Amino acid sequence: MTGAATISGSKNTIDSSNDGPKVDEGGKRQKLEEHTDEQQGKAGVIPVAPQVAIVRHPPPQRNNSKSEDGARSQFGSVCVVTGPSGVGKSTLIKKLLAEFPGRFGLAVSHTTRDPRPGEENGVAYHFITQEKMKEDIAAGAFIEHAQVHGKFYGTSIASVEAVMATGAVCLLDIDVQGAASVRSSRLCEDTSFIFFAPPSDEILEQRLRGRGTETEEKISIRLQGAKHEMHVYNSNPDVWNMTLSWINEQCEDAYSAFRAFLRQQVPDLS
Repeated sequence: MTGAATISGSKNTIDSSNDGPKVDEGGKRQKLEEHTDEQQGKAGVIPVAPQVAIVRHPPPQRNNSKSEDGARSQFGSVCVVTGPSGVGKSTLIKKLLAEFPGRFGLAVSHTTRDPRPGEENGVAYHFITQEKMKEDIAAGAFIEHAQVHGKFYGTSIASVEAVMATGAVCLLDIDVQGAASVRSSRLCEDTSFIFFAPPSDEILEQRLRGRGTETEEKISIRLQGAKHEMHVYNSNPDVWNMTLSWINEQCEDAYSAFRAFLRQQVPDLS
């Protein structure tokens, strides 16, 4: 796994010098340690601290304009958030949902397990039979799915589109395999892809141990999974619109970058 300073170059560059955020007017590809390479197009600006964010491609633009009666046009988009367990995805997603209620949403997952007391179908989960879920998986209706203790869990394309139908951006916290499924689905053209990369192996392990909820076995499994996710990421970083990587003290900077990027995807976000 590589540190943040070795993340591959971007089309959009970030400058947090004392003179304020600037754009590399030559549009040079730039690593986070400011190594430059071949020329690209002129980039946009996201004001963040150095070594936090790198933007390669702008997010898809949707016309979220309002009609004369103030109603927002009823279509949304998708943001795929991917990265190793413990990297901080949930922290930033929760902050975003709290700051902008109704503008971002989470797809309701499907499961073949029985409902627990108080769980409502279509709210907690979409409860479905195992036979039906297997049929839908074979038909390509699911972005991702897994079998846990004999029960299936998964995120369907229809669940994502239900969030989009409200005009919201559907946030998908999924792994690299799930991200690849989105790229090959009809959702791709309306989707941005963000990868959360740990600054180092050591910091990721510290975060996992800091939870105080993980056994040694689970920590080992998660660290092995992180190596796989980073291998997939490093094999083709240009398929990600944005990469975020930060140390704990930079959490607010990382959130500012995350929010600023999504403001481009939702132009009227206030």
